[in-house]
Amino acid sequence: MSSTPKEYSSFETAGIPIYGRCAVGYEALLDAFRANFLERGEIGATLCLYRDGQNVVDLWGGWKDASRSAEWEADTLCSVYSISKSMLALCVHILADRGEIDLDAPVEKYWPQFGKAGKGDVRIHHVLSHYCGVIFNDAARPGDIYDWAKMIHAIEEQAPAWPPASKGAYNSVNFGYIQGELIRRVSGRPAPKFLDEEVCKPIGAEFHFGSEVLEIERIAEMIDNPGNAQYLRASSSDTNIGRAWNAMPVPRNATMVNEGHRRALYPSGGGFTTARSMARVYAMLANGGELDGVRILSREAVQRLQTQQWEEDADGMMGVHIRMSMGFMKNNPPGTPMGPNPEAFGHTGSNGALVFADPDRRTAFAATNNYLSSGTGVGDRTRALVAAIF
Repeated sequence: MSSTPKEYSSFETAGIPIYGRCAVGYEALLDAFRANFLERGEIGATLCLYRDGQNVVDLWGGWKDASRSAEWEADTLCSVYSISKSMLALCVHILADRGEIDLDAPVEKYWPQFGKAGKGDVRIHHVLSHYCGVIFNDAARPGDIYDWAKMIHAIEEQAPAWPPASKGAYNSVNFGYIQGELIRRVSGRPAPKFLDEEVCKPIGAEFHFGSEVLEIERIAEMIDNPGNAQYLRASSSDTNIGRAWNAMPVPRNATMVNEGHRRALYPSGGGFTTARSMARVYAMLANGGELDGVRILSREAVQRLQTQQWEEDADGMMGVHIRMSMGFMKNNPPGTPMGPNPEAFGHTGSNGALVFADPDRRTAFAATNNYLSSGTGVGDRTRALVAAIF
């Protein structure tokens, strides 16, 4: 296979605007991308594939809005929801790699107030691995996710649902605040600034949170899908995810991403980026912590962050099968498909967004879209793209 993509071209299909480039030998991925629009209801989307540190497929197409009046552009930003969590986990690993934070230390070593309400035994690696039990924020109120101080206070007051390392539970809301507060306290910089200065700028990527986004018009409109299982579960306070989403605004659907998320710092799911940028970050991880001569992490740190910490047939948040490493999801089809290598790792977003690295194949892939996926996991559109890669 050639590793040099063609120059950017138009691949317009049945009146659907599609642009980008595709190296010879990867045409199946272009075909799957087209089929998503023609057969699976895609509205606007983008994907990027790296092999051996080279960008071999880079595609975008469709429309930024539900009315299909504005074409998706090369630099259109899209919400990637919980993929944001992996970016903050990466920042914590950078601090650990530099010796500035001890992953085995209690969180309260760096954040004394966190140790309240029986959380003194919670370690940094527990919260990184979604293994800490601090999954609820009962003192918060709807809309508090947009107020950093209120969320930090709610987490400080929260008792763990169970002892750390006794049950794995995807930490849907609190994860970003805990990592973000640790980053702020240890580095002296807000998490978005740390991420930008220590990861994105050095390798030529971009990842924005709320008020950090200077060009709101670049952001695609998120379009609700009534069949999205995560939002259906979260709409009920009788579920663990519904309780964990106590601080979320109402209604709990894609419309909230078009309002508060664009302005406020919501670190667990409020990130905006491009597939190209996500793929570059994960290409760095797939290459052992270095890309284009810029080293972000040591090889030892990359090995540590991808090592599985737990596996549950029914995790304590979503009640689904999850394999989790230290801040990253492990390959787990069909919900989290990352190709044939069970050791591939990455993260999903509730719109069907996916990013992953396969170090054994030196492969990194990212995809996102503005029409939420149906059912559980990443949905049929993203699964079709992953299948086409391999």
